[in-house]
Order: sequence, then C-alpha cells, then structure tokens
Amino acid sequence: MELSELQRAIEAILFAAGEPVSIQRMAIATASDYKDVENAAKALTDEYAFSRRGIRLVRLEDSYQMCSSPEQAQYVTTALETRKPPKLSASQLEALTVIAYYQPTTKAFVEQIRGVDSSYCVGALLNKKLIEECGRLNVPGRPFLYRTTPDFLRTFGLRSLEELPEIDRAQMESLGEPQAAEQQEMQL
Repeated sequence: MELSELQRAIEAILFAAGEPVSIQRMAIATASDYKDVENAAKALTDEYAFSRRGIRLVRLEDSYQMCSSPEQAQYVTTALETRKPPKLSASQLEALTVIAYYQPTTKAFVEQIRGVDSSYCVGALLNKKLIEECGRLNVPGRPFLYRTTPDFLRTFGLRSLEELPEIDRAQMESLGEPQAAEQQEMQL
C-alpha cells in the first residue's frame, strides 16, 4: 500500500474509532507492516502540527488517537457546551502519583504510602477514568489492582509511562512503611 493511501486509511480508522487504536491493529486492518503504519502515522502527526490544522494525532504508548487541536479548545468547548474536567485535589493527586509509579498496585498500598484512608480518592480517580481496575492481587481478600489509563497519559501530556519524571522512591516510601513496598513487589 502506498504511503498516501495508508495515511488515508489511518485517518479513517482513527476518526471512526474516537479512541486510541493500536499500531498493530491498524497494521492488521490495512495489511501493512507495523513499521510502515508507525511511519505513516508519524508523518501525519507532523503534517497536522506543521500546517496548524484543527485536529491532531496523538501517540499514546503503542496507539494513536485523533483529537482536536489544543489551540481550538475554546471553540470546541463553546460548540459542544462541554465543561473542563474538574481539577484534582491534592489528595487525589497524591493517590494518582502512587498508582502511576507503583502500578499495578492496591488501594491498601496507596493508603500505606499516604498514611490515610484513600477510598474516596481512588473512587474519584476511577470516575474520572484516570485509573482502572486491572485484576486482583493473589492474597487473602483478593484486593483490586489499579493502573493508569490512556486518559491519564492524555491529561498529563505523556506518550508513555516512561516519560514520568524520576522520583526518589525511597523518599516516597518513607512517607509510609518501607517494608510494605517490598512486600507488595514480592507478591506481584
């Protein structure tokens, strides 16, 4: 498939999907090589940004999503009468930080690090679709495991979790009980 045809196919797929679509899935759908799809999507991303179009392609780990340009946000908001998502409270941001850096993790681990009950924060982050359940820990009680979502990456302008800033994990663990982190890592 030639480049322009592949780019048109990628545009159509991403427009219709309305959510992130993996490069692998687009490669299968277009009967193309993974690298060819990746290069075509990258070229489209650059083209949209260079020509200052009203849409953008955003890469989220191994997926792409079509979205409106940030410069056009006021028009989109006015036209669709949408409101900005509520800001995160300090406690929600703390809980989200623990989950982002130690994922997959449990609510109990978040509570150990923070030193306070985190039920409300975890529930609020789930409602805002910044985190999601991703299984259960294989211990008595089988607590839910949580991880961040593609919405988390979009909200914070990240392509992947590798772009998270470095932290001093020892300092973060000193807020809670250091042994708890070691125990959780051993259980996973």
